[in-house]
Amino acid sequence: MLARLSSRPAFRRCAFTGVLTLALLGAGLPALATAADGPQADLSRFYRQKVKWAACKDPDAPKDLQCGKVTVPLDYAKPGGGTLDLALARYRATGKSRGSVLLNFGGPGGAGVRELASDGKEFMDLTNGYDVVTFDPRGVGQSSPVSCGEGADQGSAAVDEDATESSDPKVVLKQLRKAAATCAKYSGPVLPHIGTVNASRDLDVMRQALGDKKLNYLGFSYGTRLGAVYAAQFPKKVGRLVLDGVDTLTEPLSEQGIAGAEGQQTALEDFLNWCVQDIACPFGTDARSAPDRAVQLVRSLDQDPVQTDFGDPFSGQDLVGSISQALYSKQMWPTLERAIASLVEDGDTRAIMAFSSGGTGLPGLPGRRGSGGIVDAQDVPLDNLPAALMAINCADDPDRPTAEQITRNLDGLRARYEEASPVFGRYRLTEVLMCYGRPRGTDYIRDDVKNVGSPKMLLVGTRGDPATPYRWTVETAQRLGSSAVVLDNKGEGHTGYASSKCVHTKVNDFLLYGSLPPSGSSCQPDIAEAP
Repeated sequence: MLARLSSRPAFRRCAFTGVLTLALLGAGLPALATAADGPQADLSRFYRQKVKWAACKDPDAPKDLQCGKVTVPLDYAKPGGGTLDLALARYRATGKSRGSVLLNFGGPGGAGVRELASDGKEFMDLTNGYDVVTFDPRGVGQSSPVSCGEGADQGSAAVDEDATESSDPKVVLKQLRKAAATCAKYSGPVLPHIGTVNASRDLDVMRQALGDKKLNYLGFSYGTRLGAVYAAQFPKKVGRLVLDGVDTLTEPLSEQGIAGAEGQQTALEDFLNWCVQDIACPFGTDARSAPDRAVQLVRSLDQDPVQTDFGDPFSGQDLVGSISQALYSKQMWPTLERAIASLVEDGDTRAIMAFSSGGTGLPGLPGRRGSGGIVDAQDVPLDNLPAALMAINCADDPDRPTAEQITRNLDGLRARYEEASPVFGRYRLTEVLMCYGRPRGTDYIRDDVKNVGSPKMLLVGTRGDPATPYRWTVETAQRLGSSAVVLDNKGEGHTGYASSKCVHTKVNDFLLYGSLPPSGSSCQPDIAEAP
């Protein structure tokens, strides 16, 4: 699930299986990977590098933000082959540094460099003891970004109820396979090696390149999945690790989609109840009719998309993707209201697209990003965020329903998603079905990320979280075992660090001073403020 991406969406226009623990040398440098990676997989050259920091090239980046990169193997089973450069950014510690704390903002698909440049002020307290570092994971942002080109539209069309009711199910499956093939064409060689298991290995290379003996880490939403996998792969390298907005490790992707649709529908209704109090609300001023008007807007755009500045169609499903990002924080509600009003009144898509755009460049071009080097910010394809989200979720999920299962269950599955949310249901179902035609994902997360044996880590669950239900915090804590300490945030919104002063303080106390709250302790909601 995608966490708390910038509460200032206008920033987005300036975007600046071997799965076992690696064998370690006495000096702390992994020399040979385990047998699961194949014999003599020498990783030592990657663990000898150091990050070279310099001023960021993007002229809009804050002056005190530094950028760098780290090189990782494209395929950990064949580290002598191709490589990838991963983009990093940091704010330096203001006082004596105890090393680095790495941030992952969620997704999957969230670009860390752009996010830290936009909302870095939220983490300045941590510079009292750390260099605050983030990164664009493989396939994301400036790190060999994946794209689907028109593949996402092909997948959405396959799930369209009007089309599937009148089509042979074989046609639906053919469209889904075509969509998967299109994503592979546009994404390049990184796509077969994307996913959290490899991203976790990348994290450990980063840790060593930053000069840290242990990984200090703050992960939001999907970033909690990445942190949990790291704790399972490298338990002896875990330092102070915080997981905020805890993801599931066990639920099938299809069930995750329903839970997400339900949470987003609730968040949308909360937004509409707020919006109708304003005479300028694009959904009117009647709370009873506003939900229906939202559905009508989505359906009308699906039937008759408007054109973007790039000449591409902007459909109802594109609108749903944008709204889904904007609903994660009440701070975004006024901007969302104005963006939808601009769309409805003037056909202007620029403001609403800013919420979900994964980059600032043109739609993806096949083969453009095959070198493995850092991509300029302006060349990150517009669909990178949703394309990476689908690619990583598919790589992390071992379930691949057969053609027979999909054709037999599609109507029932569509009905369940529509019941969960008439607005977000189809969008979520498309994300799930887009895994059809892709290679089967790893079993590692579901089967082996448990009883991790690492030092104590802090898990933050928010009761009113629309994206990662609180029960996932409880379930994941049970999976991780005695290492997990749970903080119960009784507030609303996706994740707690940026929205709760209590959570913010307790997380900082742990990261900076090692002070953990008792497991099961709670944070009460802050005094409500108008968005």
